[in-house]
Amino acid sequence: MKNMRTNTKTLAILFGIMSTFIVGCQRNLSDEVEFAKYPNTPGVFIDGFVGGLQYFPFAGSKLNAFTVDTETRYAGTASMRIDVPNVGDASGAYAGAIFPDAGGRDLSDFDALTFWAKATQAGTINEIGFGNDFGENKYMVTLANMRINTTWTKYTIPIPDPFLLTFEKGMFWYAEGPEGGNGYTFWIDELKFEKLGTVAQPRPAIQNGEDQVVSSFIGVNTTLTGLTQTFNLASGQNQTVTVAPSYFTFTSSNVDVARVNEKGVVSVVGAGTAKITALLGGVRAKGSLTIQSLGQFTPAPVPNRPAANVISVFSNAYTNVPVDFYNGFFAPFQTTLGGADLNINGDNIIQYTNLNFVATEFKNPTINVSQMTHFHVDIQIRETIDPADFITIELGDFGPNGAFGGGDDKSGNVKFLSASLSSNQWISLDIPLANFTGLTNRSNLAQIFFISADGTSNNTPTISTILVDNMYFYK
Repeated sequence: MKNMRTNTKTLAILFGIMSTFIVGCQRNLSDEVEFAKYPNTPGVFIDGFVGGLQYFPFAGSKLNAFTVDTETRYAGTASMRIDVPNVGDASGAYAGAIFPDAGGRDLSDFDALTFWAKATQAGTINEIGFGNDFGENKYMVTLANMRINTTWTKYTIPIPDPFLLTFEKGMFWYAEGPEGGNGYTFWIDELKFEKLGTVAQPRPAIQNGEDQVVSSFIGVNTTLTGLTQTFNLASGQNQTVTVAPSYFTFTSSNVDVARVNEKGVVSVVGAGTAKITALLGGVRAKGSLTIQSLGQFTPAPVPNRPAANVISVFSNAYTNVPVDFYNGFFAPFQTTLGGADLNINGDNIIQYTNLNFVATEFKNPTINVSQMTHFHVDIQIRETIDPADFITIELGDFGPNGAFGGGDDKSGNVKFLSASLSSNQWISLDIPLANFTGLTNRSNLAQIFFISADGTSNNTPTISTILVDNMYFYK
């Protein structure tokens, strides 16, 4: 698996800003006024940069990864050469850069960015596209995991909605890490925008094309994900690209419950239900997000134990230990979704849905709770409690070797039956560590499990949705 991260915010580019102050009487514009138009130059790299483009590498990228190659080329006299570094290369962790035109271009006459490419070996380029300018990236498009091989091949990255690109600065960008730990070289040539006329059958999607339903509260902001556009190309291939939210027109079915802005951020403002849908270029996007707002949120009680007596895993009241994940998703048996994905007016909350079992893991490093006496957690069950319902809390220790397995792991659990549970209110649990029978070692603790399944072959869950806050050990 490649180890590569793109950071487009760590390098700032200052473009010119012009301020015009107008004094005197306000007048209506004449019908003869012509608004400024930007050049519709199609070329990006044709034997060299076209139209004064610039090269800006990402932070952490190999700075000299890009060069102009006059030996290997598809056509003409030169091509773009990108040298991806090996893992551990002192020159950079990966190869990544943008190629902006600071003056901007009008790309509304084109329907695709095209280029020819080949590599010294078969590989998969992590991300490649256009619209990235180290600024707002308002109309950024990303083709992910582009397969490349050792022969020159033409690639097409469709423009989701050309009519929006009347002033675009981000002509091209890429980000690629080592393949299997090893660097390699790839070339790009004849890089330009084209009007192919064969980019057809648009199929936009939000939420990865799924109709998703989430519970929420007033004050919670949720960002729409899985924003894509799919076209059928002349080759018959369906090409899917990830697109920026500004390509879409979002709609809420009930703005008194949830509102959505052009960046795809959904803000919950009232109680009730609202369905978020979208259009792209006049075509209805597949998928939706239904918000079921439960109204005002009541936070869990604020902990007041002295920090010196606490080892915190998840709480806004304390400094938390490093956590590897709040939901490791142990396939194929686990169904639990969610994690530490709620922030309600600055209060971070864990939300689990479809719960059967789930683990929070903190193994890098493990923690020593041998001097602690209790485990505390606040839980809120967001459904009716039935007589057979229960929640089991289990703690896992990785033993003296500090690693899972090896025959030295220990665990213990405490089960809470329905009589001790309640719906839609916080339950504060303070459990003596001595009650976790079987947890004979506590110096390399690494896991906290919440379990609602019955443990039979059906693994049937009894409680589906819970909120979790303030997980910590104390003495």
